[in-house]
Amino acid sequence: MNSPSFWLDSLGPIEKRPPLAGDLDADVAIAGGGYTGLWTAYYLAKADPSKRIVILEAEFCGFGASGRNGGWASGLFPVSEAKLARRFGPDAAAAMHHALADTVDEVGRVAAAEGIDCDYAKGGTLSLVRSTVQLRRAQGDPGFITADRARAICHATDVLGGVYSEHCAALHPAKLVRGLAATVENLGVTIHEGTRAEQIKTGQINTMRGTVHAPTIVRALEGYTAGLAGHRRDIAPVYSLMIVTEPLPEEFWQRVGLARRETFTDERRLVIYGQRTADDRLAFGGRGAPYHFGSKIRPEYDLVPEVFEALRATITELFGIDPPIAYRWGGPLGIPRDWMPSVGLRHGIAWAGGYVGDGVAAANLAGRTLADLILGVDSDLTRLPWVGHRSRRWEPEPARWLGINVGLRATALLDAIDRRRAA
Repeated sequence: MNSPSFWLDSLGPIEKRPPLAGDLDADVAIAGGGYTGLWTAYYLAKADPSKRIVILEAEFCGFGASGRNGGWASGLFPVSEAKLARRFGPDAAAAMHHALADTVDEVGRVAAAEGIDCDYAKGGTLSLVRSTVQLRRAQGDPGFITADRARAICHATDVLGGVYSEHCAALHPAKLVRGLAATVENLGVTIHEGTRAEQIKTGQINTMRGTVHAPTIVRALEGYTAGLAGHRRDIAPVYSLMIVTEPLPEEFWQRVGLARRETFTDERRLVIYGQRTADDRLAFGGRGAPYHFGSKIRPEYDLVPEVFEALRATITELFGIDPPIAYRWGGPLGIPRDWMPSVGLRHGIAWAGGYVGDGVAAANLAGRTLADLILGVDSDLTRLPWVGHRSRRWEPEPARWLGINVGLRATALLDAIDRRRAA
């Protein structure tokens, strides 16, 4: 594999755009060429074609989570509506979740309008209930469905019910991010790849290749935020890993279903996630890889054999097959201390991120919101509760390393206890 994921590799060789070649002036300078930075540039360029917008990307557009994720454009938000309601009020909480649900359709709308063929299929998402312990937890959810209805969508083993939401689409994440990069270029946005942002200050982004000066700076680095000077404790880069099978035979899909390419998970605590790809593979991922001391991000951390084996074993447990695995990969996602994503603009510096792994749709909503904030537009988006939120910083090391990894182990232990109770 020549690139960081199956998704990227499936597109063939990627040629980097030219790097920054000295100092540059712009109206808006964006650090980060993933979904957040690209969506922000897209909506800004659509609203005001005269703006000089520059994107700086350390590797190539989609190198990070935008080109490696599970391909769920979902209405999921890492903070529950009940918790949002307690903090911001029920109207604000409902508005946040409705905005994300609508964003699933917005991603599909833009992809169709701009000719970005990203295998978008809005089949919804199903969380399978597969033990009596999970059943007791899930029955109070408004999306709860019976075992027969759940099996009609996804015929996995030991299904006792499910929790279904229509607000999710499966897609090919690299096709989306690379197509979006080409689209914003056609709108007049300048992209410099191979140009790492090393420091962000009011009015400028500093790189080894020069400085971009702009009255508005956007930080859109997600899990890579910790590598930026002065931001090591803002976002914790925690790894998620994935595998994808070879294309599976029609008889498998006749038995299992996922006929509308519904995304799927189950009610365990340690997150797993899967989709049926457009070419009939199973793309499947999950948490469990360790957090690395000092928020370090290195290529070798993408590959954890025991996690890959656990993912393969989970596919066997779910579907009764031992499929040929075609690709294995991983990468960091961004987690704020309170698990609350945020969007904001202060003193000429804008930011968005901390999506906790649910960023495919949320980044689009963030991009639209940032565009309104930068243009000074007072809208429903700029009044959402995540706007202006500032999470407290993560603890210094070694407390950060201990806390995050103990939390990961505890989550896995609770799942093991649930399995024993259900046996």
